[in-house]
Amino acid sequence: MKHPKVATNQPTAAVVLLLMLLLAPGSEATIACSDVVKYLRPCVSYLEKGTGKPPAACCSGVSGLASAASTSADKKAACECIKTAAQKINPNAQAAQTLPSDCGISLPFTVSPNVDCSKIG
Repeated sequence: MKHPKVATNQPTAAVVLLLMLLLAPGSEATIACSDVVKYLRPCVSYLEKGTGKPPAACCSGVSGLASAASTSADKKAACECIKTAAQKINPNAQAAQTLPSDCGISLPFTVSPNVDCSKIG
């Protein structure tokens, strides 16, 4: 029984594709919506009520999100996740807008159901 010859010194298409994906510039988001929600979960009560100062756990989450969303793709993905979540909880607009600065953190977008995530870069 003869076996077909297999060229072992030539990379397969799958290997080439894998290398292309690994070596391509970071255009795909690596942050998941579940992570974004986890970071901002401690902020929900504050955002709904819109009064007082954000709790320390909320500011810690916002800080963690700012660190985790470092690439343009991550920032856009995080923005889309936050936009979707904001449509569900309907946050107090003033509290949402000032949340990052109240925590002493800068985000490239606001927590809002109306934010235009396509302009995030």
